[in-house]
Amino acid sequence: MSKIILEFDSVEEAQDARDAIDGWKWKHTMWELDQWLRGELKYNDNLSHETYDTYDKLRDKIREILNDNGLNIES
Repeated sequence: MSKIILEFDSVEEAQDARDAIDGWKWKHTMWELDQWLRGELKYNDNLSHETYDTYDKLRDKIREILNDNGLNIES
C-alpha cells in the first residue's frame, strides 16, 4: 500500500493543509452540482428553453474548466 505524506511547517500554511485534505470534498461538491444540473435537464419538464440552454452551457463550462485544470469529476 502506498503512502502520501503532506507536510506543512507553519501556521501560515494551515489553509494549504486544509485545502489538501479537503480536495475530495471539492470534487464531490462539483459532482453534486453537475448531477443536479443533469437532473434538471433530463427530468424537469417545466424549464423554459432559455433556462435549459443556460444549464446546458453551465454544465459544459464546468467540464471545460475542470479539463483545462487536468481534473475530472468522473469516478
